[in-house]
Amino acid sequence: LLKACEKRPVAIHRLAGIVDEVESALLAEPDRELSSTAIGEIVMNRLRELDKIAYVRFASVYRDFQDEEAFFNE
Repeated sequence: LLKACEKRPVAIHRLAGIVDEVESALLAEPDRELSSTAIGEIVMNRLRELDKIAYVRFASVYRDFQDEEAFFNE
């Protein structure tokens, strides 16, 4: 999150909110386990709402874009 939001106008308390949301999702799970895919999707969805550039940065690493077409499609 910090790297994706580097040099972006994103307040640290907003990132803390994303972390809190992930923690809440973990606590809400009956077996207290959430797949890394689910965590990544929560983070990406929140970043998309927060800052589109940070979202694309995170998504490009998380989804491992192999070419510029995949990057531009996102």
